[in-house]
Amino acid sequence: MTPQEARAHYNYLLTLCIRKEESFGPLTLTFLKEQDLDGLGLLPEEQFNLYMAVAEVFAAEPKRYTQKLECLQKAMALLCRSGQQDPGLTQHLSQEIQRTTAELDLYNEAMRSTRAQPGTDRTGEKYRVLVESDMADYFLSVAQKRASAYYQNKFKLSKEAKTAQHFPSAARKFEPDNPAVQKEFAGACAPFMAVRTSALHLMLPFDLKISRRPDDALEAGLRIWYATMGYSFPLRYAMGRLCSWYDDQVVDLALDDPHLIFVSASLVKETELGRVERSMPSDVPMEIGLPRAFLDGTNALGPFIQVGCNFKVWFDAAAISLLIQGAPDLHEYGLQGGAGLLTRTYATEKVPAYAQAVKEPWAEGLSFNFVNMHLQLLPGADEALVPYNTPIFSVLPVVGRQQVKFEPRPV
Repeated sequence: MTPQEARAHYNYLLTLCIRKEESFGPLTLTFLKEQDLDGLGLLPEEQFNLYMAVAEVFAAEPKRYTQKLECLQKAMALLCRSGQQDPGLTQHLSQEIQRTTAELDLYNEAMRSTRAQPGTDRTGEKYRVLVESDMADYFLSVAQKRASAYYQNKFKLSKEAKTAQHFPSAARKFEPDNPAVQKEFAGACAPFMAVRTSALHLMLPFDLKISRRPDDALEAGLRIWYATMGYSFPLRYAMGRLCSWYDDQVVDLALDDPHLIFVSASLVKETELGRVERSMPSDVPMEIGLPRAFLDGTNALGPFIQVGCNFKVWFDAAAISLLIQGAPDLHEYGLQGGAGLLTRTYATEKVPAYAQAVKEPWAEGLSFNFVNMHLQLLPGADEALVPYNTPIFSVLPVVGRQQVKFEPRPV
């Protein structure tokens, strides 16, 4: 920006300020942060005007006060440089800095936890969730890095959006094409982002496709189910007919039957799998064998397809529960996920599982369960394709309802 352009922009910003335009705050703060105002020839008095004006239009939210305090402090420094001897203005500005500092301290104190850190017991030790998995490197490390990158790329706010968030919009005009005032993005919502960034994410190192037709099945393998509410049955396709998965008995169904579900997988596409201990077919390379092993461990619960992950969790059910649910963005791929709360060990395992729970010293007092993916096509959707390394299910530590009492606030 040249000095002439800076002067024109300065006048433009003052015009926006006089008109109380919504874009004044974002544009001015960006100008102040990104430009060398002294080098562009703006006088200290002019810079002071901008800093004071923008400090007055920050949103009345303490989380914005760090930026506001910085503007006030720079305005005070410019006031000293300008040579203006106005004790009243100096006193007013000093009081504003003190008030903003005090309010910011109140905010920081309220936000600072004085109790034990979340997720810890009374001794300060973090609650532990122990995991047994034949792909621990992928699920606990690689997948979490991929999930973080996925959500950052998808929801990270632009610099302009972050700046616009600092300012309210009491007097708004219809300006949908003005990027300076665009701040209402999904990534700007703290709870929205927290459920995406604070969970443990389960995903797959290959593409997964679920459809109502066998067309364009993925190359690594295909499983077929007759699936409806209350009943499901695995099928295979042989000699031009649908047959029972168990005994090859021919089943009288057309391939366009609305209750048929076709599940297929691509070759492994993740190159950083780490150690894999899962049993796989020996007649094909690992890139095909691993997806087929997942498909062979897949089942159906009525209309839901259950993808087994061999992901077993051990936790202190007296302290925490584990919420298992489909990833928040799963609907974008044509799927909806089931949800469940693991509050204890459920009586659905074989005897050796219970024997392990009482014999292993580390398992003393812990409940256990498996975390699987339960996926169903959205109503009206004929197929869904989830690319590899896309978060599919989330695991969130929570407190169970039985450990919480809801009551009115004390008067």
